[in-house]
Amino acid sequence: MLQLNNIVSQILQNCCICDSRHAGLFSICGLALRLRDLYKWENGLDPWIEKDSSEILEWIGNKEEEWDRVKTKDFVDITILGVKYAPFDALGINAVLEPHGLFYGAGYAHSLRPTFFLATLEDKKEIDGYPVYILGRELARDLLTMPALSQDDSIFIRMESARLFLWNQIFFLKKSGRDALRFALENCGVKGQDQEELRQNLARISEEEIDTYTYHELGGIRDPIFDLEIWREIIATFPHTPIELLARTVKDLLADTNEYGTLRYIARERKTASLGFYVAFLDGLRKELSPDLIDAFGRFTQTRNWQIIEQAITNCFKTAKYYADAICSVYQRGKEKNDMKWAQNEMEKRLLEPLGLTPP
Repeated sequence: MLQLNNIVSQILQNCCICDSRHAGLFSICGLALRLRDLYKWENGLDPWIEKDSSEILEWIGNKEEEWDRVKTKDFVDITILGVKYAPFDALGINAVLEPHGLFYGAGYAHSLRPTFFLATLEDKKEIDGYPVYILGRELARDLLTMPALSQDDSIFIRMESARLFLWNQIFFLKKSGRDALRFALENCGVKGQDQEELRQNLARISEEEIDTYTYHELGGIRDPIFDLEIWREIIATFPHTPIELLARTVKDLLADTNEYGTLRYIARERKTASLGFYVAFLDGLRKELSPDLIDAFGRFTQTRNWQIIEQAITNCFKTAKYYADAICSVYQRGKEKNDMKWAQNEMEKRLLEPLGLTPP
């Protein structure tokens, strides 16, 4: 017997240790949102359910006390059927769990933050020769609500997190994205942005968006521009800095705009609603680097001319390629000079300052 409860308990312990160590990476608002998500997951609440603030504050107080108890502890090995596995040995652990309809995730997210989860395995398929795992109910998770991720050339879609992620994007959407959101929802058969109608259709819409998440990960895996090993070196060399933010944003934009990625898939399959969601949810630096797409979308809503969108995708790809080439060139020069401070200053001057990303 797998003794599932014991496995879940071990993974949850590592999730708690991870959260206790890295909660400080988030802004106050960012941490509050992630705690809100974790609270809903722990209590089995639908994304739109909001509990009384006093109840949530009490839960947060208990969570912080739990973090204090474990923050100095090391991650525990995961013992399954008497065999111990290192907590990041996802391949070894899944070799045991997958035949039982379970899937374990372990890796690193933004700012090299560890992340762990355990979910039921609902389906497995291949797209362009890459395995895609569709995951259902999550039995263990940490603060990160990630709809999809990739590791070892495999793609994982977390449907439970994806529904919560989509709801949050809609619920906290800035005013500038509301017209695009209305366009997207209307093309999903949801009129107006009525919350009750949205609740009834959230699972369906989230499922229809699976492929957009999948092709983002596929575009990242097959990205021919930003070498993955160099990208990882840059992230590790400049963690928690605007340089990391720029490198991650450029990598994401390449994943969306290259021939294998999300936007090319959306344009190829004429997925009008998905295009609306993509534009609605553009924010921050991704929006700053995608002005052609935003302008093209405005014209597309009037003409339904996909050639306008395809040209905008090409332009966005060229922009992302320019930044990727520049980042890599400066970084490699810095390695040759054995002077990462020079590389940092050069990237700040050439790339960050024109974007308004002046470091503190």
